Amino acid sequence: MNKTLSTTLTVIAVLSLTGVIFFGGSMYSRMNTYGFSMMGGWNRSNAYGPRGMMGNGGNMMNGSGYSTANLTLLTVDQAKAAAEKYLANLNNSDLKIAEVMIFDNNAYVVVKETSTGNGAFELLVDPTSQIAYPEHGPNMMWNLKYSGTNHKNMMGNGGMMGGWNNTTPTDVNAQMIVTPEQAIAYAQQYLDANISDATAATDPIQFYGYYTLDFEKDGKVAGMLSVNGYSGQVFLHTWHGTFIEEAAIQ
Repeated sequence: MNKTLSTTLTVIAVLSLTGVIFFGGSMYSRMNTYGFSMMGGWNRSNAYGPRGMMGNGGNMMNGSGYSTANLTLLTVDQAKAAAEKYLANLNNSDLKIAEVMIFDNNAYVVVKETSTGNGAFELLVDPTSQIAYPEHGPNMMWNLKYSGTNHKNMMGNGGMMGGWNNTTPTDVNAQMIVTPEQAIAYAQQYLDANISDATAATDPIQFYGYYTLDFEKDGKVAGMLSVNGYSGQVFLHTWHGTFIEEAAIQ
């Protein structure tokens, strides 16, 4: 092997090794930033969500990772107006705003179908921009009808989560195996194991593939979670912050 060829191969080897190290470091950083810290993993009581967020020294329901000290809280009317603007772009007369909840991180909006009374999907409203957008988590992972490619405006074509959906059926009208009563029981089981003295609400909202319900501590709304309608998996919403007020929309 002549000297020129040897030198060339050595340079290529060094560059390849550098690329591997860079890629590995980048992936490690991403996993630490966006992996279990954002989406979490399986934890106790058949639950899915960020580990340690509740009852293990984590910040209770403040999983947003940013300070809300200088944010101006949204009003119910502002959140409703933002959600109405979002729905107007969908051009679907069967959708209506059913409920608005104000937290210090964002506003949460339930959208239902007028024809069925079922929950369609969930929205969040940013307090700074006052723009509504689809809630992440179960709303995108488990919603059989309005998540991913089934909802043209769900964070763009294909959705933020792509087609990630942990439910088994592909038929949006498939009857859920888990009943509302069982969903409440699964939610309470999770709370008993992870959040002391918390009580699950008894009026879960049924969406296509899952339920969402609040829970209380000391008689006040303390957070929200969702229960998969086929597996009973529990997913804790960690991004809302402290509850401020709510309103049912007629």
